[in-house]
Amino acid sequence: MPDDRSAAALLRDVGLLPDGPALWGRPCRLNGPGVYLIELGAPVRTLSVDLAAVGRWLDRVPELRLDGRRPSGKELQVRLGSFWLASQPVLFIGSSPGSVAARVNALQRTVPGDRKPAGSGLWLHLLRTPADLRVWWAATDAPEEYEDALIDAFAGGVPEAERAALPDPDAVLPWAVWRSPSGVRKETGIANMFLPEVREPAPPPVTRIVTLPTAEADGARDEAKRGRRPAPGRGEGRIASAAAYAAQGSPRRAVEPVYVSPEGLERLQSELADLIAQRPDVVRRISTAREHGDLKENAEYHAAREEQGFLEGRINSLQAKLKMAVVVAPTERGAAVELGSRVRVEVDGAEEELTIVGAAEANIREGRVSSASPVGAALMGRRVGDHVEIVTPGGRIGYQVLAID
Repeated sequence: MPDDRSAAALLRDVGLLPDGPALWGRPCRLNGPGVYLIELGAPVRTLSVDLAAVGRWLDRVPELRLDGRRPSGKELQVRLGSFWLASQPVLFIGSSPGSVAARVNALQRTVPGDRKPAGSGLWLHLLRTPADLRVWWAATDAPEEYEDALIDAFAGGVPEAERAALPDPDAVLPWAVWRSPSGVRKETGIANMFLPEVREPAPPPVTRIVTLPTAEADGARDEAKRGRRPAPGRGEGRIASAAAYAAQGSPRRAVEPVYVSPEGLERLQSELADLIAQRPDVVRRISTAREHGDLKENAEYHAAREEQGFLEGRINSLQAKLKMAVVVAPTERGAAVELGSRVRVEVDGAEEELTIVGAAEANIREGRVSSASPVGAALMGRRVGDHVEIVTPGGRIGYQVLAID
């Protein structure tokens, strides 16, 4: 293990030319893409977190939870300390595809609890002496790839004893980093670290709407041809403006529940567990591919990163579905077709078996039909012996219900 674990040494380890340092709160000098590292002047044996800053963070974010419950400031301080690596001066590694200077400035300006302009550096603001921090940087056209390489180089320099003492020895990241680009995640137990993001609906464009009785429609066209507009206020005419729209209020779209059968819930949970189990293997392949050469031109590396992106996307999708899942079981099996019912039908003289499920678990190749699809919607509520016809682009198809389970 090299003795020098400084930011400049890590940049040189991955083949980049270090620049800096700049003191925390001062601008760095890279207005293009690149990577940046934030470090202490020297390793510090004991974490020095400002309990008052932690308290202000807690006060700003009332929904913050530690292991599922509202913590005290002291409990949160102890949890933050459990991830401290006493031998490592580097506390944060990041990248920017645009301006590194702008990104670092955004980190420095973000108030703990706010997602924007850059909430990823939240823990840095909780240190008792943030003025001791220094920022190093390096220019590169492959910033995310080199961020990943720097995190791997960082992990390689952590002594085994320190690694084993971490809450999760498989997630060796700089203290203020929660997730690497390759998918390594630090399980902190801290949920809802930020205030909910409020999205104001964009006002509609100012629009002039004129409503005329049907009999006057031709007259309106004639006036348009002559270059004149119908006068506002005549008949049922009215003017709708952005101000009037805003005054009425814009209804927010409610988050819709995801209806699933008990079997479907088990399938989604099983798939999620399988995908999460694949994460370490994908991360290992990314790490192996990175050793084969230039990250920007490394096809094997980019293929592994793409696979990791699909994996994380599916994991996020399943987690979102399970969060909103509402389990619906048939109230009386066999009486009528409901969500979760297995239905044997006759279609054009041939028998098929279908399972009526929610949209989240539908898979026509496996015989699982969404209750919102034309076939599923037509069968819902039907009983044995009922006959339904479904209109398709190819014509009408008849379904005879033979059995319900």
